[in-house]
Amino acid sequence: MSTSLFSTFSLGSLSLPNRIVMAPMTRSRAIGGVANDLMVAYYAARADAGLLITEGVSPSPNGLGYARIPAMYTEAQAQSWRAVTDAVHARGGRIFLQLMDTGRVGHPANLPEGGRILAPSAVAAPGEMWTDASGMQAHPVPEAMTEADIAASITSYAHAAKLAVQAGFDGVELHGANGYLIDQFLNTASNQRTDRWGGSVENRVRFAVEVAKAVSAAIGAHRVALRVSPYGVFNGSVPDAEMDALYLELVRQVNPLGLAYIHIVDHSAMGAPPVSPTLKAAIRADFKGTYILSGGYDRATADADLAAGKGDLVAFGRPFLSNPSLVQKLQTGAALTPPDYTTFYTPGEKGYTDYPV
Repeated sequence: MSTSLFSTFSLGSLSLPNRIVMAPMTRSRAIGGVANDLMVAYYAARADAGLLITEGVSPSPNGLGYARIPAMYTEAQAQSWRAVTDAVHARGGRIFLQLMDTGRVGHPANLPEGGRILAPSAVAAPGEMWTDASGMQAHPVPEAMTEADIAASITSYAHAAKLAVQAGFDGVELHGANGYLIDQFLNTASNQRTDRWGGSVENRVRFAVEVAKAVSAAIGAHRVALRVSPYGVFNGSVPDAEMDALYLELVRQVNPLGLAYIHIVDHSAMGAPPVSPTLKAAIRADFKGTYILSGGYDRATADADLAAGKGDLVAFGRPFLSNPSLVQKLQTGAALTPPDYTTFYTPGEKGYTDYPV
């Protein structure tokens, strides 16, 4: 039988009933940085996916760059997420927490007291950032991280991963994509360091590798995954001549850890530059774990790429926002409800938990 979206799959010790993944998507409903009843309902309604990946959750007060995004660095925050994992597991689902430190992509008005805008180098992200207090504000120039800041950040990921397991998550995905902190070390637009954390390919992958090592040591590599966005331009990222070499070096260095999966972002369906097919194929060939495809898929294109062996699982993003029953609709061919773009990041249930199930 050929591989399709509705083939089963073993992700480490997890048995997935299908190969459909709900992609991580910021939704900005976490008032005060904690999970709430709306979020419980939102994730539970989609628990029939093979795997759910949460929105980005900050491992540190410094990483809460956006308004109303959740965190995972206190016991209270972990406890708030327990209701989400319990609800998903009660419906037979599996769920990973995505750890996302926003780095330079933030504004002090969005941070809790004592939070700092930190990045590899003191280079501001382009554009503006929404703040609930003052509306749109320009991204500030971040503080260039010291060795102590870098060490503390790596430790924060490991601590957050432990709290995530304590909260009942099946694993964590490290957000190394889309111009956030891990990606800021990878990308020359945001990393202009001349020490061991910048410059060469080997130096620029160092932060991502050290985070992956620390988190794997904390909770076991079989519970740890990595999301990356080669050739991405989001949040001021810029491709460079060493892009392919950079990501192949990253894969080479994390392979010995035995991570659960690698998740490749391709936003070309939304107008971003396409990821090099040659690089995608090389990462697929070189990475020893599970490979998640993403980027504008429907059932036909997903089945075709799975059958061709281009990946093991397929992530769906925006269709999941407005179609809690996406798995069923993909299986039956039912029409999809279009999303309301104006409510993607607004507080409350509208455009979040009010789509028909």
